[in-house]
Amino acid sequence: MATTSTSRPGRSLIGLLVVVVLLFGIMALTKTWKPKLGLDLRGGTTITLTASTIDGSGKVTAEQLNEAKNIIGQRVNGAGVAEADITTSGANHINVAVPGATKESLVSQVGQTALLYFRMVYDAQAAAPQPTPSTTPSTTPKPTTTPKATTTPKPSATIKPSTTPSSPKGRAWSSALGEATPTPTPKAGATPTAKPSATPSTPAAGGDPLNYTPDAATQAAFATFKCGDKQVDDPNKPIFSCDRQGTYKYLLGPAIMKGTDLSDASAGIPQNGLQWQVNLKFTGEGGDKFLKATTAISKRGQGQNLFAIVLDGETISTPSVENPIPGGQAQITGTFTEAEARDLANVLKYGALPVKFDISSVETVSPQLGGDQLSAGIWAGLAGLALVVVFCFLYYRGLGIVVVLSLAAAAVLTGTLVILLGKAIGFTLTLAGIAGLIVAVGITADSFIIYFERLRDEVREGRSLRSSVETGWARAKHTIIAADSISLLAALVLYVLAIGSVRGFAFTLGLTTLIDLVVVFLFTKPVVTLLARTDFFGHGHKLSGLDPEHLGVERLPGQTKPTARPRKTPSTRKPVGGEV
Repeated sequence: MATTSTSRPGRSLIGLLVVVVLLFGIMALTKTWKPKLGLDLRGGTTITLTASTIDGSGKVTAEQLNEAKNIIGQRVNGAGVAEADITTSGANHINVAVPGATKESLVSQVGQTALLYFRMVYDAQAAAPQPTPSTTPSTTPKPTTTPKATTTPKPSATIKPSTTPSSPKGRAWSSALGEATPTPTPKAGATPTAKPSATPSTPAAGGDPLNYTPDAATQAAFATFKCGDKQVDDPNKPIFSCDRQGTYKYLLGPAIMKGTDLSDASAGIPQNGLQWQVNLKFTGEGGDKFLKATTAISKRGQGQNLFAIVLDGETISTPSVENPIPGGQAQITGTFTEAEARDLANVLKYGALPVKFDISSVETVSPQLGGDQLSAGIWAGLAGLALVVVFCFLYYRGLGIVVVLSLAAAAVLTGTLVILLGKAIGFTLTLAGIAGLIVAVGITADSFIIYFERLRDEVREGRSLRSSVETGWARAKHTIIAADSISLLAALVLYVLAIGSVRGFAFTLGLTTLIDLVVVFLFTKPVVTLLARTDFFGHGHKLSGLDPEHLGVERLPGQTKPTARPRKTPSTRKPVGGEV
């Protein structure tokens, strides 16, 4: 009984055509017509960082690695670098791909260990919005005044001793994530005639950070500071900082504690509680520092008793303190969602357990060299494709048409998927990826050869061409699946174990192997079925690749041996009127 693919090969071809149309439709909707090229093809710098704990005592967790990736992203974007691609790889690697030439300072910056700092808040103001083209900013800054109630940040929840059963040994530290603190009224002073530099003054060397007081120059500089202005996060100096949303700006004193003073941070819901909270536990020395800090801050009075949590110069949270907190434990409570509580806990844990980075490799490619490598890769692919096509036409003759059409179908599917995957998951096509595509040409051609040779063997065994198309496919497809499965498994193992550009090779190799299976089943086999019904292939034309001489047989099964046409003989019919 004939299979569906034999009697209706058009169904498979129509199905494949629908898939191609859908892919092009998605490209049109997303307006994506070009693949995302790697830095080795368009120029730039790739930095591979290997993470480890500072003391080398433990393994870097996935949460630490993801938090480190986010921090590095903030650093790179803060340096004014656009279109940077930062990804994690394996259990302890981070890949930073930066387009264009990269300075050595940026290379050292992305690998610098990030630490969490706790600072006192000396001033807080609503950040000035960015001027629009229709707005003309004033050339002289106005004196700092207390913001009105509509623009003043709401106070955070209060730090006070814990009375909840869930924390009998500690003290509660309440804060609402993302809420900024009220703006203290600045000291009276004249507006400077010249625009001050937005850099805080340096306190005296060896001074107690709890006793720091910003001078007039620092306050004047803070008045002109805007979110986005470059700042250096030096723990020994005051800093101007903004919250994550860029809504409020803060004048912060020198660091009074570091993230390493924390021993643990976790998010959860307390017993008989409804709101998420973040639980903190300090080290022995950190607990003493925390008690000293909360004692000094609580004495400053309402509106001045503010405590900022700062990571990489960005203010994460700003709770207030009303009473000293002993015991080395605290809770941050407020109107947390689960995501907000876990986010803050991860930030605190990363500061408490900092990760150091070793720069494993730095690869810089100029735009000119990247363009040359792209051209070389394309020409290499075309050369390999041409050799395969020439071989198939010389050896298989007319069946070479099937090879060309199948390779064209595979090229269309591969090209559209590479473009769409670049848009969807950020897949970048690198030089190693192009090598994977070139290797895939051989894998696809190998599938054709397996099928064609099996078909020819069936014909030699005495079956008709139409029958050989089906029986040959039934036997060849198992070999094709087995071969492609091995290639797919090798690509998967290579992708999991490798790092850097080698993963690009493994990804494209695996992708094209899957495409090969789709093309062979939905295109190559149906096309051969249709061609077998034509006189050119079905009757074994000399150029079809299925002629008796090329197959090494006397004649095709079911084909009679041609004989010479009989010569006409004189008619033996008697003429009218009798014999002559």
